[in-house]
Amino acid sequence: MKVLIKLGGTLLDDAAKRASMARQLADLAKKVELVVVHGGGKQVTQFLAERGIESRFINGLRVSGEAVIDAVSKVIAGSVNKQLVAAIVAAGQPAVGLSGVDGSVTTATPLQAELQFVGRPQRTDGALFRLLLDAGYLPVVACIAGDASGNIYNVNADQMAVSCALGWQADKLLFLTDVAGVKDGDGRVLPTLTPSSARQLVATGVAHGGMQAKLEAALSSLEGGLSEVIVAPGQHAGVCQRLLDGEALGTRLALEAV
Repeated sequence: MKVLIKLGGTLLDDAAKRASMARQLADLAKKVELVVVHGGGKQVTQFLAERGIESRFINGLRVSGEAVIDAVSKVIAGSVNKQLVAAIVAAGQPAVGLSGVDGSVTTATPLQAELQFVGRPQRTDGALFRLLLDAGYLPVVACIAGDASGNIYNVNADQMAVSCALGWQADKLLFLTDVAGVKDGDGRVLPTLTPSSARQLVATGVAHGGMQAKLEAALSSLEGGLSEVIVAPGQHAGVCQRLLDGEALGTRLALEAV
């Protein structure tokens, strides 16, 4: 089984959280073929604020000029990536940190002019994942991508995860986040969602900001051929194995409700 797990940056922002997640990933990598994609938006915001740079968002996506691209490269593809890799190695699983820029794993095009260097993943080539996995390494992918002209793009980590899942032809895609799941207008977690109900949450403004971006990414993965996507609370003990065992945690998005 090929499993792609996307980790939100809030699950990685201190050593204890990283170590706990790393142990789960190391254990899981012994049972399935695993690729990890991670974000780090909270850490980037802090990095920018310390330098007097205000973060601006449009529909949950960070406007990314040259200063932001520099920060994203240093923080998400740098410190966040290497700290996670180091924690996984300490948990007993060899791992390799990379980004979409490395080996042209993921190429991107500009998403929209007002977002500047925010990229839409164009395609992911799963060959490097295959090479690393066959050699016994767990690929850990930071959410930046490049193009043929040498530009670097800030890519929403959920969209990056979808591109990697489709390019690698993953069997399962798990979004691990800091919330209990996708919620309705009354704040209740929805155990299942169809594409039409997910679009309704976005259209009515119930899902906005980061959750809007997450749902739109999940919908694109279903349109690309994945059978289901799960949005689940990453802080729960043993969440990775519990989800693969079929436990009902978070929200399951599928083409048809079950």
